[in-house]
Amino acid sequence: MFLCRRKIMRRTAYPRPELERKNWENLCGEWEFDFDFGRSGKESNILEKEWFDYKIEVPFCPESRLSGIGHKDFIPACWYRRKFESKKLGGDRLIINFEAACHKTEVFVNGKSVGTHTGSYTPFSFDITEYVSEGENTLAVYCESDVRDGTQPTGKQSDKFASYGCYYTRSTGIWQPVWLERVPAVHLVDIKLDPDIDNSILFVRAKVAGEGEKKITLEASLAGKKAGKAKAVTTGAYVRIALPIDKLDLWSIENPTLYDLDITVSGKGGEDKVRSYFGMRKVELDKTRLLINGKPVFMRLVLDQGYYPESVYTAPTDDAFIKDIKLAQSMGFNGARLHQRVFERRFLYEADKNGYIVWGEYASWGFDHTRDDALHYFLTEWIEAMDRDHNHPALIGWCPLNETWDIKGRQQNDGFLADVYYATKRHDPSRPCIDTSGNYHVVTDIYDIHDYNQHIDAYHRRYDSFETEEGVFENMAKRQSYGGQPYFLSEYGGIRWTDSEDGWGYGDAPATVEEYVERYCSMNEILRSNPRICGVCYTQLYDVEQECNGIFRFDRSAKFDKECLEKMRKSMADKAACEE
Repeated sequence: MFLCRRKIMRRTAYPRPELERKNWENLCGEWEFDFDFGRSGKESNILEKEWFDYKIEVPFCPESRLSGIGHKDFIPACWYRRKFESKKLGGDRLIINFEAACHKTEVFVNGKSVGTHTGSYTPFSFDITEYVSEGENTLAVYCESDVRDGTQPTGKQSDKFASYGCYYTRSTGIWQPVWLERVPAVHLVDIKLDPDIDNSILFVRAKVAGEGEKKITLEASLAGKKAGKAKAVTTGAYVRIALPIDKLDLWSIENPTLYDLDITVSGKGGEDKVRSYFGMRKVELDKTRLLINGKPVFMRLVLDQGYYPESVYTAPTDDAFIKDIKLAQSMGFNGARLHQRVFERRFLYEADKNGYIVWGEYASWGFDHTRDDALHYFLTEWIEAMDRDHNHPALIGWCPLNETWDIKGRQQNDGFLADVYYATKRHDPSRPCIDTSGNYHVVTDIYDIHDYNQHIDAYHRRYDSFETEEGVFENMAKRQSYGGQPYFLSEYGGIRWTDSEDGWGYGDAPATVEEYVERYCSMNEILRSNPRICGVCYTQLYDVEQECNGIFRFDRSAKFDKECLEKMRKSMADKAACEE
């Protein structure tokens, strides 16, 4: 009943490029699959079934066409199962890694539970050494999700049967890659990288596993030439190492230099070799400007929601990330708001390589942020997301919440927002933080607003200049107050343009292509010309399902001819006043 025609498009690239080992096994591909509409699978001993009812292509969610399932109705719970081979491990450990699965996940090996994880957007791993045997083993995964319960952050996933407005197809179950790693008993678990460009030092915080004394060696290189080396010894699980950089080449938008970093951890439990990378850069705020390495940068961002027609939340191929980045850069954008979700790590890797700045966000919609107990559900995964993405030089700021409107007559909980902001800054003081994008600011490093007015005369009145704080355009003055921070128009535009009568966008749709281009270019030129505006973010790069306000269609095809696109590109790419 739910089966649809399927084309196998397996994801084959290593999922975690900032911590890469050679000895790994990709578990993407065909798995067994079953629905569990009554959440009764454990009670009914579903793992004893000889065959599950369906086949699914992991890592594509069961709602997607590429999964081979294509079931669009609510899926409260589901099961996955497959076989894998294990060689004799000796003293080594076997780790299973999940990049992401929705929302409450439990993993079983040979019928025994090996661990659980709550959260739809962050990776998790389990040591399954004690559960495997030499030869064939059975891996099973249970996923449970309820986008309507008010405690689960869901982002733009629809809480109704069908997509509507700015809510789109749900993504349940496993939706990012799964893989196995064989590691020695002594091995690297995680690293945090903190560049200090003023002193040409990379500070490395390493977490290691194993008993007894562990030796850690760090070797940096640039274009194949040695650039620094450091060693440390620890008997514990954590160690901080200063790695001097011999030749300092800064990462920037124009010159996204990346160093290679080879890490060796050794001890009585063996030797672990891991390849990583890093960029040397610093992000600061200077009055009304954002600085990268001391140079003012005008953020020419585009809203990217990371949806795909055939695969929903998951990139259909490994090169889809770079295609979207190049598409944005071709239109004069130098970065993106990665909106209402946590993007895959390989997207951030491509951003690092291509000098494409991004803001790290979270899928904050879907849960009731007016409640005090909401902090418990939110903060754990938000910190996991910050931990995951800390090392990326392209990531220049954090934005944990978006448009925290009042809910069911209850006002926004200002204390909740303040707690999230301060927790974010304590966890990572090296990047600016916006408490909630679009409204009602409580405490924020950058003052951002959303403005979808497209009348050019109104734009002139609002943004031509504001020499004093009193002259700043404020669309929610009764609930927030501008305090002299850098000013960021983090959502604007959203001009509707569609080939049919269906679909929506913001404002009145232009009557002609010429009117569209004129409106787009005029807004950009007005905003670029104000020296107190540090950046903009246009809504959006491409259409998403029924939301038809992208520069490109949902399939990334062009809506306009080359001449029009070039005029639009130039209006975004030309020098901004704050860069003078």
